[in-house]
Amino acid sequence: MRGGRRYDALFQRKHSNPILTAADWPYPIHTVFNAGATLLQDGTTLLLCRVEDRRGHSHLCAARSADGISDWVIDSEPTLLADPANHPEELWGIEDARITYVPELKTYAVAYTAFGKGGPGVSLALTADFVHFDRCGLVMQPDDKDAALLPRRIDGMFALVHRPIADTGAHVWISYSPDLRSWGGHRMMLQARRGAWWDANKVGLSPPLIETEHGWLMLYHGVRSTAAGSLYRLGVALFDLEQPDRLLLRGDEWVFGPEAAYETSGDVANVTFPCGTTVGRDGDTLNLYYGAADTVVALATGSISGILAWLDSHGSA
Repeated sequence: MRGGRRYDALFQRKHSNPILTAADWPYPIHTVFNAGATLLQDGTTLLLCRVEDRRGHSHLCAARSADGISDWVIDSEPTLLADPANHPEELWGIEDARITYVPELKTYAVAYTAFGKGGPGVSLALTADFVHFDRCGLVMQPDDKDAALLPRRIDGMFALVHRPIADTGAHVWISYSPDLRSWGGHRMMLQARRGAWWDANKVGLSPPLIETEHGWLMLYHGVRSTAAGSLYRLGVALFDLEQPDRLLLRGDEWVFGPEAAYETSGDVANVTFPCGTTVGRDGDTLNLYYGAADTVVALATGSISGILAWLDSHGSA
């Protein structure tokens, strides 16, 4: 409640936040944030965290928890390091993983940002165990990021959601591939709005899309530039199941933004940036893992059905 007015709270922060900090790491790091998330076959929650060292370069490191909240077991060394010798696009690190389990391949697809001299681009790696990785290399040229694979093919093609920056602006696109290597059929999904909107400057995918009976549910980040800096907040949209570039509903208001002290103060103030979700055993509880102020990892929970109901009453096509 603010100023006597009540707003729908679609996500509730865990009282134990932040759930992961640099102090938890078994080796020296500067910060940990922007974690991709998945549930393993045994029900364990795995986070593939972006870890930044004191050089400013990032790598990915896995943390596992039986309940997805506490008692995290963190890999004793980096899980996936940049490999600039074989992948020069990773010269300055790898960042912001999104994880999708692909039943057809019986493997996890990890889309991440490779940061090199040409700028940020989208790379893809496949893994069955988060120990061994088959790198597909750069699949979207710079300047491009915020990518995730859909868990199933669309019209026989793999589909990748991503956010290129072009002359038209920073919008969310979807592209298609028969083999995860060659991509085409690029179509815009979601445009950044103009003017005074909360998502007027750029938008990008946050966690991978969530398949529901009503459509693909997208949680996306929107950026608004202010005199005090950029504000990163979360919005929601819904897309057609068989034509995922067809927008069904988009919320006019943001639904989650920086409020807590660990979100408003840190290396980059006023940032809540989710890269991963898991769904509870009830099929409805949504666990949202997000980077807070580019410094720590935090957790909020919501309801898929609650978000869809909110979209019905607060969204427009």
